[in-house]
Amino acid sequence: MVNWKEEVMARREDLLVDLKELLRIPSILDETTIQEGAPFGTEVKRALDWMLALGERDGFITKNVDGYAGHLEYGQGDELLGILCHLDVVPAGGDNWTYGPFNPTLADGKLIARGAIDDKGPTMAAYYALKIVKELGLPLSKRIRLIAGGDEESEWRCVNHYFKHEEMPTLGFAPDADFPIINAEKGLYDGLLVQGKPVKAADTGYQLIRFEGGERPNMVPGHATATVHVAERGTIEEDFHQYLEKQGVTGTVKETAEGLVFDVIGVAAHAMEPDNGKNAALHLARFLHTLHLDYNGRRYLEMVVHMFRDSRGVALGVAASDETGDLTINGGVFRYEQGQGTASLNIRYPYSADFTERLQLIKEAAIAYGFELQTRTHMPPHHVDPNHELIRTLSAVYERQTNQKADLIAIGGGTYARSLTAGVAFGPVFPGGPEVAHQVDEYVDFEELLLAVAIYAEAIYELAK
Repeated sequence: MVNWKEEVMARREDLLVDLKELLRIPSILDETTIQEGAPFGTEVKRALDWMLALGERDGFITKNVDGYAGHLEYGQGDELLGILCHLDVVPAGGDNWTYGPFNPTLADGKLIARGAIDDKGPTMAAYYALKIVKELGLPLSKRIRLIAGGDEESEWRCVNHYFKHEEMPTLGFAPDADFPIINAEKGLYDGLLVQGKPVKAADTGYQLIRFEGGERPNMVPGHATATVHVAERGTIEEDFHQYLEKQGVTGTVKETAEGLVFDVIGVAAHAMEPDNGKNAALHLARFLHTLHLDYNGRRYLEMVVHMFRDSRGVALGVAASDETGDLTINGGVFRYEQGQGTASLNIRYPYSADFTERLQLIKEAAIAYGFELQTRTHMPPHHVDPNHELIRTLSAVYERQTNQKADLIAIGGGTYARSLTAGVAFGPVFPGGPEVAHQVDEYVDFEELLLAVAIYAEAIYELAK
């Protein structure tokens, strides 16, 4: 009988070396470097090339699918077990990293770097699990593919392209969320609120020249800035600082040739729970919209304040909740200049909610402020029957390795599991662990990651034997 934990510990240092090397690659979507073979930019391509080279080093069959995704394959059989991971990461989200976002550092048992928990650490855990199964030469009846994508943090063009050209696994899991087993995921909607053409109006003496906040729709903006032409400064600066203090955020005001530049530092977080962060753009909008601004700027800020008034959609009349959690709304990217603006709208809705009706209410609310809601992506909810063989097998493995009950859970995040006909999210965050994905000083508990490797290795064997 295989002692999976001993097999993992024998490879502990090798895993750490490989993982650190992967974490050093700043694999953020970069549209300025898109080219043939690099649909998401050169750094994402570098991460994919690195991962496939690692597989070749260890004797796996590898394939690069046009730079969108790739796979490492092992085993024989007609059926295919899929392990879906991603190599892209969100932007650093600020300059307050202790060691730097791409300078992986093991401190006090925590490996700190962007991507450590989402999703390079889990990807390497799954890879080493597969490597263990291969090196032990265990008999298998299925083929196993570790599929690595490059656009999970944006529009999922990676897996969409991959499965147009490659085989759909019979079953599989995504190591990109929580243990024990996630068999239900909320619906995911990404839209863009677009302001109508600028309207000529009387000069108020206070003009919103520029407003910027956020980098990704699936992140709570940790920073926002605005430039405002002010006829009379009065007590604006004093009022601004008093407001920030009440909100528990920080910021500055400075004078430039264009006007006063307001800067707010909030707390970045994953959009699946906006309340874990402090939306810098929303806080800035709430303060500025109290000023007697020009018509176009005022309408933009009024829209922001109203549409994102609360994270549960209560003010919009679209609140919903079930066993998968509450409906949540996040404003992630805000841009305004020359009398027109946009704002991204990220909605995660419960499995049982009627989204068609709710979407119509949101569109009508946007129209009232002179905005059009344009749909960018929409992924319906995902659910796997608790009696499916995949869940029964993973439950048994998890309980053997942890001596804890494998309860089924639902999440507001979206994982690659929903791209599979029969797929679940499986780890790596253990029950009670903090949600640090997309945050400054993102980390993975390294000892817990090693336990995840043992769980994944046994799971791969049990599902493919």
